[in-house]
Amino acid sequence: MTFTAIDFETATGHPESACAVGIVTVTDGVITDEYYTLIQPPWNHYSYFNIKVYGINPSMTENEKTFDGVFPEIRARLFGRTIVAHNEAFDRNVLIRTMKHYGLYYDELEIGDRWECTCRIYRAKGYKPANLKYCSERNNIELNHHEALSDARACALLYLMR
Repeated sequence: MTFTAIDFETATGHPESACAVGIVTVTDGVITDEYYTLIQPPWNHYSYFNIKVYGINPSMTENEKTFDGVFPEIRARLFGRTIVAHNEAFDRNVLIRTMKHYGLYYDELEIGDRWECTCRIYRAKGYKPANLKYCSERNNIELNHHEALSDARACALLYLMR
């Protein structure tokens, strides 16, 4: 089983405000690469609510690269892969909208318009709730919730266990 799990954190309620990304690469059922970076969102602007949820604030990203600066690393990990996220509609929208904001084209990634979604998979298995925290707890997966790499790793492990 070969795929890539991804999780974004955002600085505001706008999907183009990615401020962190975690990416976990799985090759033949084994985690082979993990990538995490903070990202300076547009104008380094944050909402109070998102700071409280994710624990990332403007002082942490003021010297970080913007999305277009980290995109080569992201592209290298996503290109042509099966992509998995726990709430795929959210993470896919963040990627698409952030790429568009920086004049990048989603089609160049050669990935699907719909990704695999562990939330949908575990909901279909009868999990209530089917959020990442509950699914991880129920399957004894260590999780530092709302930390992008930990969320991506938990998603990858859930997908392997499906």
